[in-house]
Amino acid sequence: MTDYDITLKMIPFLDLHLVFPLIEFLDIQELYTSSTLLEARYELALKTNMIDFMEKLSGELKEAGVTPAAGGLVKKREEILEQLENAQSEAQKVLDVIENPDVIAALRQDKLQNLQFLKDNYAMTPEMIQTLYTLGQIQYSCGNYGGAADMLYHYRVLSTDDTLGLSALWGKLASEILVGNWEVAFEAVQELKETIDKTHFASPLHQLEQRTWFLHWSLFVFFNHPKGGDAVVDLFFQPAYINTIQTSCPWILRYLTAAVITNRRRKTLLKDLVKVIEHESYQYKDPITEFVEALYVTFDFDLAKQKLVECEKVLESDFFLVSIQEEFIQNARCFISETYCRIHQKIDVAELSQTLNMSKEDGEKWIVNLIRDTRVDAKIDYKENTVLMNTNTTS
Repeated sequence: MTDYDITLKMIPFLDLHLVFPLIEFLDIQELYTSSTLLEARYELALKTNMIDFMEKLSGELKEAGVTPAAGGLVKKREEILEQLENAQSEAQKVLDVIENPDVIAALRQDKLQNLQFLKDNYAMTPEMIQTLYTLGQIQYSCGNYGGAADMLYHYRVLSTDDTLGLSALWGKLASEILVGNWEVAFEAVQELKETIDKTHFASPLHQLEQRTWFLHWSLFVFFNHPKGGDAVVDLFFQPAYINTIQTSCPWILRYLTAAVITNRRRKTLLKDLVKVIEHESYQYKDPITEFVEALYVTFDFDLAKQKLVECEKVLESDFFLVSIQEEFIQNARCFISETYCRIHQKIDVAELSQTLNMSKEDGEKWIVNLIRDTRVDAKIDYKENTVLMNTNTTS
């Protein structure tokens, strides 16, 4: 199953805090040895300020017979606590003002007007407002994602610094993902996309990098939010983002393909998807993209059946797709059946069941239900155990 794991391709485009859930999933799925993943966790944790987490992992490594790298955790804890106390003290001066009901009532949509109001009435400077960003950054590094989200939200409401404002938006999105606040994270994804699209970056390459990171981070939200199935298809097919996938991260095609297959209302986009998969097959392919290629390019039903079996393994081993495994398989079988029916006039039920990788009995029930539910113009000959398609010959 490690053959299908693309975690290492994705890690360079993720904040290291977002990597922890992926490693935990790999451990649960037993895709790699526990000791390897434990060492990976510890090495990542050393780059954060999560001292308690580091100490826990250090203890687990010792129990496993591995000597952890010296981290000077006691001294580091003292330094971090001092930084946190100082940042909290400075930020509290700002919070005391902006959480005042009278101030809240006086603030408007115009940030410059708000800053002038705060300066005139409370002697507040941009440097003081930046303490909210600093505190949010420290809290995030310490693993206090809820507190970080709050601070970064307050900072963005007041700040006119576009660069730090964009950084704060990235931090807020990561924080909401890590606490599982999917509604707010979904809104943050929309806001971040708009910001990236309208920002004038120093170079087109910088904007391409931002979009590449954005595509990876958005997967956490889209595959956990009720509206994510529509959103991922709508976003990834936009010219700027399909170009980003083709240029920087073709492995994201796995998720776009899975989203189209599980979102049958978007079947109209299947032709566009097939074109992209065909075009990019030289630099990326996996059983999910190969399934679509077998079914809609070569019409090779034996290969499609083989790839569907492999798809199950891919879905099981993918952090984002494991939750839609059953839905994907059911819809994939529908796609096979529809394509099969389109190019055959007389269909042997036992043969189609085999193509769908189902037993004869299960296949018969499934095909009968499919014909009934989709109102396909067909008759079932129970005596010969076949389906007869009523095709209209066009002139």
